[in-house]
Amino acid sequence: MERAQERTTGPGIGHAPARPAQAERGLELLVHGVGGTTPEKMLGDPRTVRITGDDTAAVFRRAEDADDAERPGTAPATGTAGAARREAPVPEAYVWCNLTSGDGTRVLWLLLLPFMVVNLAHWMRPAARGRTRTVRLYGLLVRLAALTLTVLFVAAACEVALDLVAWQCAGVPACARRHSWLSFLSPAASHGGWWSMPGRRLALAAAAPAALTGLLWYLSRRTWRAYESHRPMPRVPEPGDDGSALARPGFWYGRRLVARLRAAHTAAGLLTVAAAVAAPAARFDHRTGGVSASDVLGALLGAALLGWAVAVVAVVCRRGRSEVRLDRTLDLRLERRLPLGALGLLLLAELYAGWSRPGWQSAGRLPGDPAFSTLMLAQGLLALALAAVAHDLYRRNPEPRTGMRGLGGPAVALLACALGGVVSAGIALRVADWLDGTRASLTGPPVLLTWQASAIPPLLAVLLAVASVLARRAARLARAERARVHREHPDEPEDRSRTRSIAQARAMATLTDRAPLVVAVLFATTLLLGAGTLTGALATGESPGGAAARTHGVVRATVETSQNLGSWLAGVGFLLFVTLGRRAYKNASARRTIGILWDIGTFWPRAAHPFAPPCYAERAVPDLTWRMATWTERTGGRLVLSGHSQGSVLAAAAAWQLTPAVRERVALLTYGSPLERLYGRWFPAHFGPAALTALHRDVATWRNLYRPTDPIGGPVRVRSATGADVDHEPLRDPLAYGRSAEHPLPAPILGHSDYQADPVFARERARLLARLSPEVPAPRPDPVPPAA
Repeated sequence: MERAQERTTGPGIGHAPARPAQAERGLELLVHGVGGTTPEKMLGDPRTVRITGDDTAAVFRRAEDADDAERPGTAPATGTAGAARREAPVPEAYVWCNLTSGDGTRVLWLLLLPFMVVNLAHWMRPAARGRTRTVRLYGLLVRLAALTLTVLFVAAACEVALDLVAWQCAGVPACARRHSWLSFLSPAASHGGWWSMPGRRLALAAAAPAALTGLLWYLSRRTWRAYESHRPMPRVPEPGDDGSALARPGFWYGRRLVARLRAAHTAAGLLTVAAAVAAPAARFDHRTGGVSASDVLGALLGAALLGWAVAVVAVVCRRGRSEVRLDRTLDLRLERRLPLGALGLLLLAELYAGWSRPGWQSAGRLPGDPAFSTLMLAQGLLALALAAVAHDLYRRNPEPRTGMRGLGGPAVALLACALGGVVSAGIALRVADWLDGTRASLTGPPVLLTWQASAIPPLLAVLLAVASVLARRAARLARAERARVHREHPDEPEDRSRTRSIAQARAMATLTDRAPLVVAVLFATTLLLGAGTLTGALATGESPGGAAARTHGVVRATVETSQNLGSWLAGVGFLLFVTLGRRAYKNASARRTIGILWDIGTFWPRAAHPFAPPCYAERAVPDLTWRMATWTERTGGRLVLSGHSQGSVLAAAAAWQLTPAVRERVALLTYGSPLERLYGRWFPAHFGPAALTALHRDVATWRNLYRPTDPIGGPVRVRSATGADVDHEPLRDPLAYGRSAEHPLPAPILGHSDYQADPVFARERARLLARLSPEVPAPRPDPVPPAA
């Protein structure tokens, strides 16, 4: 691919006066959607050049338009085709797909799925004005839930490394003989070697969860530098802005909060490891009777760990994002001292646990049940409190189309916690089976993890029931659509197969609107199953099969089947994650497929969890803003911002970041857009009716295209003050029902793709350009400084 020399110009730099042809033709800035594409396909030309950008995200043009970067419309063209070419805007393609589906290392983001989901909950609060304290409380509860997920993640690693491997397997001669690499830790195999003492085994095994915490810190810091450190265009906040928060100057630059949360979560992970190492030693010292020096040291260490944990929680509870201005300051002392202090306490805990204690032997399992039970209870209480706050916000400003009546955020937060619990249970159970497949010599993981795995089959049964209900509804709707399709083509002979395909596509596209039902059922089921598993584990202290051993035969068989099947499903789910990541590492096409999963989830900045996958919009939105602002200032021309699917969301976010003077030169064309159908319903505070109406008022003009067969895009439901709709009437899909002179072969059902193939696209784009006033003088050049 050819690459032209980049042309970089900042705002405020003068240039020569623009030619009149610039205003005649204009520019179309294309932004692709989910899954990504190539600049050649976006521009419809095999020869493209890069105008500006890098290998991660860049703006491309056709090779024949490359020399036209500052003088659009001046290229010579003759004949009918040349006249049509002069009327069409110069196309540019902004390609950002590598932000979400680049090299193979990004498949590691699959393991961060619970962190990404809980980060989404922060942005899903209902819209409410004048409720600043309640909004801050909502954000605080989500940040605390995110902190419990980090602790759960590290605790699961401690359960595997410290409990199952170092404490149980290394302490049982049969298990240590089965795994020879543990022989130096086994008291029997090493004949009482130095590392065979329980405390020293724990101190050595603590290196694994501590390294995992350090890896999360490194990935968060590295991805911030690579994607999210690009500063937005500086501008003054607009007074009296009642639109979306996405218009605030500091919205796409949350560096200070991410750095602070990264320090707090890293410290929390290290403190979790330190507590897992020190607690067994302190418990043994306390049982010896009397007050010994080691007992006092254990109490002091516990108090220090508790005090540092309180400091971590206090840092998380501090005020969240600063969006009104571009906050460039950093809390450097806090960022360094909080993790380093936790690391120092971890080293002290290892020294304390490694001290010689005659008579100390490992038996049973580490006291991990209270820790996991406390975490699960805290997560449930946080989800309920978040639901109460969200309901209070929603009833202040009820919007009928808001998903789940404002409870989408609490539901997603609870699902993130449940997902973290299932992943933790799956890893622990699979490692326990690997170490001791017969479960004859090891006690196994905590009882609560077994109960959590046993809840997977009932949850899947509920999901299967919901899927069957939705399938029946789609089938009924498809039958009703057949008659409608037949009425739309009265002059053509009916093709039942063709009619059935079109009706089926329309019916399947409506399933997206049923997402609130699915999430609501998942929320209620997860809440009930979580309460049941926690109660069962605390009340019986046994696994589900052991608790049901004295019940009726049918009940016992059902419970045992659920336990065994759940354990198997939890392990298979984790293995699927590993297999998919390994395949994606070797296959670029698979990496692109996995990248689609993050296009929606990673659109939002990391406001709740610093270890979530990075936010690509903090790079893409400033890119688009800088490109539009510099081009309009340099040329004074008209610009159509053309966004498809997720690209329309990026386009809207970039339009909000423009100054009023630039917005007057920009028209917005969206197609296959989820702005209202997905974002408006699930993120009402930022894409609700008030925000989209303000966007329509801010930009010069806006038009939205959609199809009834599109499962993602839909109408934006915005009407201007003159009564004109932003939405075009639904486009025909397919373009032709049967064979005709224009379509001798069957026209495909396009659904969510290839909107440019519809003649309506070019017509609406031309109308948008015509609405932009071309009689704007070019910017005046800077005065020439006198010679020295």
